[in-house]
Amino acid sequence: MRIEIFTGPGYGHCEAAKALLAARGLTYEERDMTDPAVRAEYAARLPRAKSIPQIFIDGVHIGGAEDLRNHFGRG
Repeated sequence: MRIEIFTGPGYGHCEAAKALLAARGLTYEERDMTDPAVRAEYAARLPRAKSIPQIFIDGVHIGGAEDLRNHFGRG
């Protein structure tokens, strides 16, 4: 399973999503929104998204932290 998570430092929802993944023993690729190249990719892949985190599992957009919890049955 390939997990990508667009995050930023100091965002509580980002930390919660990463903690949920870690608690499940899942590894993920963190995409840091402080990097201009990552921000450009975020804008291209998610033109309507307005918040972080945004999570992809196996290339499928799951959504934000609440969506991730729902995906895993409220984990």
